[in-house]
Amino acid sequence: MRSPSTGYGQLVRNASQGAPVEERRAARDGHDDRDPGSSHAAATEPDARFTLANERTFLAWNRTALALVVAGLGIVQLLPPFPGVPWGRHALGVPLIVLGAAVSVTSYWEWRRNQAALRRGAPLPRSVLPRVLAGTIAGIAALSAAVLLVSAAR
Repeated sequence: MRSPSTGYGQLVRNASQGAPVEERRAARDGHDDRDPGSSHAAATEPDARFTLANERTFLAWNRTALALVVAGLGIVQLLPPFPGVPWGRHALGVPLIVLGAAVSVTSYWEWRRNQAALRRGAPLPRSVLPRVLAGTIAGIAALSAAVLLVSAAR
């Protein structure tokens, strides 16, 4: 198991030379990839499993984004109008479409941040997506309840 402070390059050792891959590369290139202040600092290639897991997470967020857009379009186009609340369908559907677009763009941004952290061997940054998604969906649920109550009262 890898400790949080151990870099990926420190884990991969050449059996014949015994030096970490990063140290051998630094000797060969003339610069140290581990030095973040170096003008030639290059990131190391992370384990493919971590890269693929990061990509699967990105794709999962994009499936969620697509579902939000489709749900918003379905509400606006297919749901019958609320009696007495002509703006109800748009008030419920448009925020879902906007949220879907925001989730898609943010998931790409987070995929890039996570990939950069993996390459540096740094801890992964916290994701803002669960908090944004939960808050927005809770708001849309409250708005749905209000639209239904207003519609029922008329």
